[in-house]
Amino acid sequence: MKNGIYLDNAATTRLDERVLEAMMPYLTDIYGNASSLHFFGRQAIKAVDEARASVARLLGAKTGEIYFTSGGTESDNWAVKGAANAFQRKGKHIVTTAIEHPAMLETCRELEKQGFEVTYLEVDKDGLLSVEDVKKAVRDDTILISVMFANNEIGSIQPIADIGSFARDEGILFHTDAVQAVSSIKLDVNELNVDMLSLSAHKFHGPKGIGILYIRNGVRISKLITGGHQEKSARAGTTNTPGIVGLAKALELTVENMAQTNKRIKALRDYFIERVENEIEFCHLNGGREKRLVSNANFSFDFIEGESILMQLDLKGIAVSSGSACSSGSLEPSHVVLAIGCPIEQAHSSIRFSLGQHTTKEEIDYTVQTLKETVETLRSWSPLFNVEKGEGKYV
Repeated sequence: MKNGIYLDNAATTRLDERVLEAMMPYLTDIYGNASSLHFFGRQAIKAVDEARASVARLLGAKTGEIYFTSGGTESDNWAVKGAANAFQRKGKHIVTTAIEHPAMLETCRELEKQGFEVTYLEVDKDGLLSVEDVKKAVRDDTILISVMFANNEIGSIQPIADIGSFARDEGILFHTDAVQAVSSIKLDVNELNVDMLSLSAHKFHGPKGIGILYIRNGVRISKLITGGHQEKSARAGTTNTPGIVGLAKALELTVENMAQTNKRIKALRDYFIERVENEIEFCHLNGGREKRLVSNANFSFDFIEGESILMQLDLKGIAVSSGSACSSGSLEPSHVVLAIGCPIEQAHSSIRFSLGQHTTKEEIDYTVQTLKETVETLRSWSPLFNVEKGEGKYV
């Protein structure tokens, strides 16, 4: 494969050429600050207003409920810290899950140091959360429930609408990190019963450095970033006009082409899973087959380290991940794979393959063949594994 094979779309996606085209005028000729009152600024704020209206329409929201941020991490931080600070007199208890993105988990741990209590709910072997467990975890002093819509490592999809309905009945704020979900699940904030929702453009072929926090009208949370009066004085910082325009265009294209794209990617993903399971011994699909993102396949391979597989595939021109891109500097095993009940050895050997709209069957075939050869080679070096007459044995 001349240009390499990219199977790490859960980490980031290629910028769509149509998105870049929409952004270009605001990177060159229309470069004014959207907060300026002169003609250059008015051109920029007009584009921002149009983009905000477009995003709101695509999410089933009101225009004034869309706030632009620097990405998913900021949006998650703002939702959780903002709610915690605003409602701490009512209570200091937060409910989330054990398989959240580091942007959520590290934020909650920081809040714990400040006297908040956090319940980290467990999931089942498929990576799914029980609504009943959420109900049992709620206390009189619970001020926020935050559950990731679709997991970034194993692709498990949570019952967000049901959790949101319960939270609304209980009068508890509900936030979802929908960063991974947006590429393949149609989002409607009203149908989902969410009070806050996080998105990041680079996960759906938009630019990096721009995201969204949807905040339902009537919800008042504290600021995360102070300074100027941008975003209705809720989030300071120079307005990223080209990024906002790009995000809106990327979301429009994603929603418009979702059904067709999902059908094609799911067929390739299922083909990949079937071949790996049939052709490679001692491998495990992490997470369930149903209620899973169409683009996600996460496997563990016994007797070898995931990082070794990743590096060998990289040398062959195949880009994959051994977990969350935001945790790539850590040598710790995947907290998500551990949370679904896998032994630590299996968590250490997990590899995430995330397909995208540019993935082809030819690339999948090459990847499977290369993966087979890689696993066989690495196992031949492993002191834990010996191949005799096609049977794996501990030695």
